[in-house]
Amino acid sequence: MAASEPPEPPPRSPVSRPVTARVPAKVNVQLAVGGLRPDGFHDLANVFLAVGLHDEVTAAPADALRITVEGADAAQVPLDRTNLAARAARALAERYGIEPGVHLHIAKDIPVAGGMAGGSADAAGALLACDALWGTQAPRAELLEICAELGSDIPFSLVGGVALGRGRGELLTPLETGGAFHWVFAVADGGLSTPAVYRECDRLREASGTGASAADVPDSEPSRALLDALRTGDATALAAAVSNDLQPAALSLRPALADTLRAGADAGALASLVSGSGPTCAFLAKDPGAAQAVATGLAASGTCRTVRVTSGPVPGARLVHA
Repeated sequence: MAASEPPEPPPRSPVSRPVTARVPAKVNVQLAVGGLRPDGFHDLANVFLAVGLHDEVTAAPADALRITVEGADAAQVPLDRTNLAARAARALAERYGIEPGVHLHIAKDIPVAGGMAGGSADAAGALLACDALWGTQAPRAELLEICAELGSDIPFSLVGGVALGRGRGELLTPLETGGAFHWVFAVADGGLSTPAVYRECDRLREASGTGASAADVPDSEPSRALLDALRTGDATALAAAVSNDLQPAALSLRPALADTLRAGADAGALASLVSGSGPTCAFLAKDPGAAQAVATGLAASGTCRTVRVTSGPVPGARLVHA
């Protein structure tokens, strides 16, 4: 007699109490940017590392979709339909044929428009929290698919840890790591628009005479030395291998960032680089004590608004109350 099919799992019911997801920031330890594609994007070799600065997104039942925000720079976060967390909630609701009645409250601790994927983190957090609130039980692969449709960095915010992103950055391969890395982040006044930084990258390439199109720029590839340093947990080797092709563009748009990078190096950082599209600057330190020394030096330099000390890698989006 043929074996019987396993029973279908019972559908999960919506819950009536708020659900909170906790989502990390990221730093790009390598951001290799290919040429401009016909669709307006760039092929990347983007090595993400999730760090211990988090936003929390709470989803609560409501008659309609509503966004509220608290925390640092909350006033800079849009509360309308352009908010990535709101777009994530609507995308999930549309897939399952339900009304996106939810109050999303975002507690910000990741710098806004700082090159650390704060908006992407909020989208991933909203997706995870709404899935639990509405009982949609979306498979992980489907959540990642929605993330990729919404933005290039959002899939990594869901996954966390360390990963290589190809394509626009949304095609992820988890990477092996051999331990924790200690980071200091110098937060600048104001933000930088990611699209504006990419446009400036293209402009600088054109001005240099190399050309900016995908036909002009070699394919982006991950650094073997960087991957080896991550695998062995060697902070000194990682410092020698970090790179960011967007850094010249960020410095062109915000020249004062050069002073911040210099201050961190002078304070003993193993490596100093702009985080993603900036303007937050990231500094790799040898150990927790060295990180505190770098933070003290940066705070005394007057070249940044605030300084944050943390480490990574850490997990991606996780439910903390469901």
